[in-house]
Amino acid sequence: MILVISGTKEGREITSLLISKDYKVLSATVVNHGARLILHNDMMENTREYTIREAFNKIFQINPFRLIVDASHPYPEGVSKFAKEFCSNRNIPYFRFVREEVQLPENPLLFAVYSWEEAARKAAEMGDTIFLTTGSFNLEQFLCHPDMAGKRVVVRVLPDPQVITKVRSLGLPSRDIVAMQGPFSREMNRATFKMYGASVVVTKESGRAGGTDNKVSVALKLMIPVVVIKRPPVKGHDAIIVNSYGQVLQGVKSILADDK
Repeated sequence: MILVISGTKEGREITSLLISKDYKVLSATVVNHGARLILHNDMMENTREYTIREAFNKIFQINPFRLIVDASHPYPEGVSKFAKEFCSNRNIPYFRFVREEVQLPENPLLFAVYSWEEAARKAAEMGDTIFLTTGSFNLEQFLCHPDMAGKRVVVRVLPDPQVITKVRSLGLPSRDIVAMQGPFSREMNRATFKMYGASVVVTKESGRAGGTDNKVSVALKLMIPVVVIKRPPVKGHDAIIVNSYGQVLQGVKSILADDK
């Protein structure tokens, strides 16, 4: 049994790939900003959410897995941190699928930062209308940062009722909420950046699949400063880093050659 930690397009596609190769796969979808999981498998309930610890314990009670393929989003790290510790304690192979980083251009309007607090501080320094393309996670850090006093913050988030409720509860007016489902074309990014009068754009380094190159190139063409939050490094010597589906399949085959 392989456990795939999903919540991304890559996670869903890796799950489908492994199933197509006749491997037994259990998928755990990350929800609620990485604090909980939903399990997906014919043998298990998938009607409610579980805390991370509950989900892992439930899996092992029914069908212990032989390895983990972690294809969850790099932001936040909660699920990945627990999964690595879980595997390390039980000598279970842990694969971390990591999107290849976008090579950011050298540009005086481009600023790389390594924390959400630093991103909020830099964004406040660079402009008065801050367009966040980072979703609702860690939105509190931006809005509550002392340097944000008097700034206008526009957020682009998923059109999900729970997400909208959270954003509104933080005091953002409807006019500053862009509820849209990506991925976004260059034309859409250009239109929304201009429509809301963005004086600085904040994005996460989510690879090409996350549209980072698209957002950065459009903003720079419009002469809008961009703050890029770099992804956290994968820690732990036991983690096997993979960047492609082929590498995932090759690694799984080497470990589970006779386990189908």
